[in-house]
Amino acid sequence: MLSSVISKRLVTGMCRTAWRPALTGLVPSRCYRGEAPDDVKTDLIEIPLPPWDERPGESTHMKRRRLLYESRKRGMLENCILLSLFAKKYLGTMTETQLKQYDRLINEPSNDWDIYYWATEAQPTPEVYQGEVIEMLKEFTKNRDQEQRLDAPSLEYLEKEG
Repeated sequence: MLSSVISKRLVTGMCRTAWRPALTGLVPSRCYRGEAPDDVKTDLIEIPLPPWDERPGESTHMKRRRLLYESRKRGMLENCILLSLFAKKYLGTMTETQLKQYDRLINEPSNDWDIYYWATEAQPTPEVYQGEVIEMLKEFTKNRDQEQRLDAPSLEYLEKEG
């Protein structure tokens, strides 16, 4: 019992003391807290996640391929469908700046629900993620053409690229 209390405090302390710079100043390191009700939050353990790092030497072709994969393999089905369809439509024509914005948007936040809430405008997007790509994603999410979006796209369109 005592060792579990010490472990919780140690992990929580590591998460709280690890700081790294971001565009808008200092932000705490990424941690996953789980989805527990408010009344038991004292029992939660924060699990430190590795920091998101931009890959400066990565070629544009490889970045597109990686982002396509990461758009398809999400922590929740809603984002898997939304981001994979968005990637299918826009990833091939994004500029290097847009690719960097998209990479940061889908890989830095530790909770996929945050991305979903920002895309659906259920919650305001933090300033650090504001930009052309989040606006494109918000517009795409509105589905003005009323496309049927029930599943991620098949991978057959990838063969047409080669």
